[in-house]
Amino acid sequence: MQLHKALAQIVPITQFVLTDNSQVGNLASSDPHYPSPWMNPTAQGWEDAYAKAKEFVSQLTLAEKVNLTTGVGWQGEQCVGQTGSIPRLGFRGLCLQDSPLGVRFADYVSAFTSGQTVAASFDRGLMYRRGQAMGTENRIKGVDVMLGPVAGPLGRAPAGGRNWEGFSVDPYLTGVGMAVTIKGVQDAGVIACAKHFIGNEQEHFRQVGESQGRGYNITEALSSNVDDRTLHELYLWPFVDAVRAGVGSIMCSYNQVNNSYACQNSKILNSILLSEVGHQGFLVSDWQATHSGVSSALAGLDMSMPGDTEFNTGYSFWGANLTLAVLNGTVPQYRIDDMAMRIMAAYFKVGRTVENQIPISFDSWTRDTYGPIHFAANEGVQQINWHVDAQQDHGGLIREIGAKSTVLLKNEGALPLKKPKFLAVIGEDAGPSPLGPNGCSDHGCDMGTLAMGWGSGTADFPYLITPLEALQAQAVEDHTRIEAVLNNSASATIQALVKQASATALVFVNADSGEGYINVDGNEGDRKNLTLWGNGDELIKNVSSLCNNTIVIIHSVGPTLVTDWYDSPNITAILWAGLPGQESGRAIVDVLYGKVNPAARTPFTWAAKREDYGADLLYEPNNGNGAPQQDFTEGVFIDYRALDHANIKPIFEFGFGLSYTTFKYSDIQVEKSGAGEYKPTTGKTAKAPTFGIISKNLTDYLFPKSSFPYIWQYIYPYVNTTSSLKDASMDPKFGETADKFLPPGALDSAPQNLNPAGPGLTAQPGGNSQLFDILYTVTAKITNTGSIVGDEVPQLYVSLGGEDNPPVVLRGFDRIRIDPGATATFRAEITRRDLSNWDVVTQNWVISSSPKKVYVGPSSRQLPLSALLP
Repeated sequence: MQLHKALAQIVPITQFVLTDNSQVGNLASSDPHYPSPWMNPTAQGWEDAYAKAKEFVSQLTLAEKVNLTTGVGWQGEQCVGQTGSIPRLGFRGLCLQDSPLGVRFADYVSAFTSGQTVAASFDRGLMYRRGQAMGTENRIKGVDVMLGPVAGPLGRAPAGGRNWEGFSVDPYLTGVGMAVTIKGVQDAGVIACAKHFIGNEQEHFRQVGESQGRGYNITEALSSNVDDRTLHELYLWPFVDAVRAGVGSIMCSYNQVNNSYACQNSKILNSILLSEVGHQGFLVSDWQATHSGVSSALAGLDMSMPGDTEFNTGYSFWGANLTLAVLNGTVPQYRIDDMAMRIMAAYFKVGRTVENQIPISFDSWTRDTYGPIHFAANEGVQQINWHVDAQQDHGGLIREIGAKSTVLLKNEGALPLKKPKFLAVIGEDAGPSPLGPNGCSDHGCDMGTLAMGWGSGTADFPYLITPLEALQAQAVEDHTRIEAVLNNSASATIQALVKQASATALVFVNADSGEGYINVDGNEGDRKNLTLWGNGDELIKNVSSLCNNTIVIIHSVGPTLVTDWYDSPNITAILWAGLPGQESGRAIVDVLYGKVNPAARTPFTWAAKREDYGADLLYEPNNGNGAPQQDFTEGVFIDYRALDHANIKPIFEFGFGLSYTTFKYSDIQVEKSGAGEYKPTTGKTAKAPTFGIISKNLTDYLFPKSSFPYIWQYIYPYVNTTSSLKDASMDPKFGETADKFLPPGALDSAPQNLNPAGPGLTAQPGGNSQLFDILYTVTAKITNTGSIVGDEVPQLYVSLGGEDNPPVVLRGFDRIRIDPGATATFRAEITRRDLSNWDVVTQNWVISSSPKKVYVGPSSRQLPLSALLP
């Protein structure tokens, strides 16, 4: 095919019409599913947004609809992703911006705790407040779509580079984190974008160009090969919660799923996410994850980001090509209309209006006050940064989350500290980076204290309180002697310090990871191993061999192997502080000194050895030059489910965490509700609607030179010739009928059968509404048997029964504050969904005949209360 960089930036249309089923030999494959479902005007919670979107979209021309769906190109304007504008109606387009823990590439914004860290709090209220605060800062800066929160990766393997961006390896906990975060973000008036859908569980081989640059000679991205049941019960679960929470957008991922790219896989998009789950918002590609034009549109993709095929090529699969595809009938009008409807409905759903759009007050590509609005083209010099302070009082919230998310893993009476005589603070992780808190691009280094990972899921620190700073402030107040060695290799100096009389040694260590485009010390996004960085394990062993009161604080992106030293009698306490954000130091001091009584729980398992986790990453290609094949052969058995199933004892189990007080559990009660029998959804959709009239006159789509100048590399919806559609397409195969290259049903606009596992026409999106019927209510009494007030995190687990299920799965939790000597009641509701398995034959949820049992306790392996479910 011939490419060119004329006005329309055209890639010939039929060159990117691909089938869903990319099966090679006996490799996994993905069945096609068409047509792409259209929005439901009576979907609960979306009715008003639908009506407003209909009114707006009905006024649009085809070019304007295409502009809504296509990014303007990498560095085309101020945000990491921006759609084209609609000047005629006063709509500037949408600004899409990273990240799931703060506004990336912006000044005067907060750097929040990671998703994984706040998940450790097991506190829905904190998760919501964090989401609302992040949404507020995005809104103030002029962002319309916040690219977060994250449910993919879920955390299939502990070394996965971006696990820390999500919440937990457990789908239930992640689902709660997704739902309340989305509500917080969208209550602040910003569209949340749940990502990355789906099976995006490692960084290696996620993109061909990235991999080839490292010497991996592959021609296609990694395929995550996952069976139907595992997909539903693990990886889809939190995205269902996101849809049920009303999420405005979902981002499809770089990887293939069963050898079909996620952003054009009609099985996972059309069939599962749109038909079965009932997502009403829009689907946006990850940046450069669009691999086709017509086929991705017909498979359910609504927005292509950043618009160009690859960064700064000026070519686009959509843009002018999408205009031509609609004109020649390859993409039906109802599909482009539905794409625009979904985008605008999400916009209106969060309370936005066209009349009161918030100006974009920052520029992703420079901090200069003045510069080119079109950075890639170096054109349109004007003011691009207003340096608006969006932080408000969020530092206090970040400190609170950091403290309440710190997990106390071991305590032999060493904590809380009470005006210690002498503190020896050891480790590079205790102090600042010599390059400053933002000295490495996208935090792609590990120097000084670790408060966030690396990659696009980051934000710049407005400040970073290090542990040493906060400890020094407390030491001054307490008249404590404090000295620090911030060089992990200064063995002689460290030994001389920690062996002194009355020393309490605080050893700070870390382990880092991030996104695949950055390589830090040979860690290509994913971690190479599960050991501590900076020779941290040896540092701990050296200090604890000389000091009998050694306290270890770990900042990490997930579990590390603590087997060689955790049980040393000289190690008197261990804390996991995760990635706490800008208030790192003050948060850990709050816990160390008992200002906050720890109650957080580890959101993953700390195994004795890496092999205990079962699932692992793929570090070398295994399919010649083709797509590397990552087979999820472990099924639903990951993390604690894997260790429990194999009867392997962990060091610290999932859900484990200590307190400075003690609690007693008693009196479990189970009450059965009167929920009726589960019935598959029946009925049909309406016929696919269209909105407005689309001109078939090609001259209406010629680049309007008299209206505005052409910007280099900018993606437009316009063509550069009106002689014919064929000439405009530059495609030698132009004119072939759809049945020659499109899957059956791809253009069908007739009423479609509702998915039996999906929502009804007037139901809340998120699957069959009866899945959320409450079948049982469980209560238990919890007594604070200690002498100080504290929070307790009771957890409810269910045994689904049968050899093909894990022994227990999390299905409820709470965080309850209890005074000394007082008793509180824990209450949790068990839904039909909580007790169901996915039946691959009937393609629906079923409750098996195996006996069901419920457990309540403080962790996944400490479950003192149990009862059979009648």
